[in-house]
Amino acid sequence: MNIALLGYGAMGKEIERIALERGHTITGRFNITAPATPQTIVADVAIDFSAAGAVVENATICAESGVNLVIGTTGWNAQKEEVEKVATKAGIGVVYGSNFSVGMQLFFRIVGKAAHLVNGTPDYDILMHELHHKRKADSPSGTALSLADIILQHVTRKEHVQPETQHGRINENALHVSSTRGGEIAGTHTVYLDSLADTIELTHRAKNRSGFALGAVIAAEWVADKKGFHDFTDIFESIVSAS
Repeated sequence: MNIALLGYGAMGKEIERIALERGHTITGRFNITAPATPQTIVADVAIDFSAAGAVVENATICAESGVNLVIGTTGWNAQKEEVEKVATKAGIGVVYGSNFSVGMQLFFRIVGKAAHLVNGTPDYDILMHELHHKRKADSPSGTALSLADIILQHVTRKEHVQPETQHGRINENALHVSSTRGGEIAGTHTVYLDSLADTIELTHRAKNRSGFALGAVIAAEWVADKKGFHDFTDIFESIVSAS
């Protein structure tokens, strides 16, 4: 498979390494100083780990070129409807996701089970904290917001996310999702189930970027011959069963 890389920073280089290991060819490496155009992006699938502000433009370029797309960039949810329209009109396939780590996909499902149990156990509160490296632009992370959505689906007494630091008593209906930025942390997400008697901590800790890169390449392999707009979380189990 021919793959174009939209964004060639640390993630782009890791995706390149894994793609080559899996027998694919990199046909383009694009970034802010070497932007892609409909004429220069020649591939079966493009993988976008650039910046939130570039997602719509990159999707438009891929649509014009008839190139399917994997979007690993986060922070562009407000433009999701626009990107879906572009992809649908062009008839290309797109896979997007807040986190392409295979381990995180398992964690999503573990947290869903835990949240379901907490819903029937009112003595336990539920909250979350996430840590990322000092260069990360969005806060909370897209992954944290996805985890929060899962919790809100299951815990009826939590009605909305409170992402800001609390300097007073928090509303009992709020799910507190706090963030820390610093160092070179690849990504750590912890969900706390807390009561007067004890605390349960569920943690996913990324050791490096390889898990995210592997998931993105697997998604590219899956979408190479498909159309439509797909959430990686929704198709994950079908990808795993197919492989």
